[in-house]
Amino acid sequence: MGFRAHILGAAAGGGLPQWNCGCENCRLARQGSIPAQTQSSLAVTGNGEDWAILNASPDIRHQLTDCAALHPSGLREVPLKSVLVTNGDIDHVAGLLTLREMQPFDLFATAGIHQILAQNPIFAALNEKVVTRKTVTLGVPFRLAPGLWADLFPVPGKVPLYLEGETVETDLVGEQTVGVHLTGGGGEALYIPGCAMLNDDLRARLNGAPLVFFDGTLWRDDEMVRAGLGEKTGKRMGHISMSGPDGSIAAFAGLDVGKKIYVHMNNTNPVLNPASPERAEAEAAGWIIGQDGMEITP
Repeated sequence: MGFRAHILGAAAGGGLPQWNCGCENCRLARQGSIPAQTQSSLAVTGNGEDWAILNASPDIRHQLTDCAALHPSGLREVPLKSVLVTNGDIDHVAGLLTLREMQPFDLFATAGIHQILAQNPIFAALNEKVVTRKTVTLGVPFRLAPGLWADLFPVPGKVPLYLEGETVETDLVGEQTVGVHLTGGGGEALYIPGCAMLNDDLRARLNGAPLVFFDGTLWRDDEMVRAGLGEKTGKRMGHISMSGPDGSIAAFAGLDVGKKIYVHMNNTNPVLNPASPERAEAEAAGWIIGQDGMEITP
């Protein structure tokens, strides 16, 4: 088998249901009325045997248990060859601590993200004699795993919440938030789990892509404010919303993109309910709503 992508987790930070949330989606998920979702992570392979994980969520132990392709074949023989983190957000790096069991793999990130990890001594639990830290330069392709190549590119975004200062820039373009261009095994995909807006460079990169996994955090910009669950808008959090004239559905409408799959959806997002009108609207626009366990091939 060639290129395959397996969604380990389709939700944003907190998952669905979020432990302390009583919103409609979380209530329905606890009842089993809509699918529960774990936190953002994607597994990819170029040859069907060797795998890489993009973003290590806090739910990674359960995700690895639920994905048979990533199970050990012997005492310590695992198909996981590398982990790549696209930013320093807690829901993308906290799972690294679960992978501290003296298991060899490569840890890829930009210099800026590696610096964030190095400044927190708890990540020293990943023994550097076993887990090889590899710094990636934007725009320079590298082998992510046997049969699988990656190329990182900047995406408008912001620094992690725990590094914010008094002034917050939500549309920074640099190493703090990146997308991934994956190739191998006859397949090609773009993975962009966090994005504040589509600038001209990103539009050009997306146009013609056969498969895109894209940030689906919120349906509307003031979603959490309306629900009484927070004071921040999607723009303030560095995420483009799905709906509206400035949303991703409208932004993608003029682009030639094959499969479009939303990932990294907040627990409040109504598209997580298969019966919602928002879900129907997104699907009518050609979008697939990502779900834990979903496998995609070219």
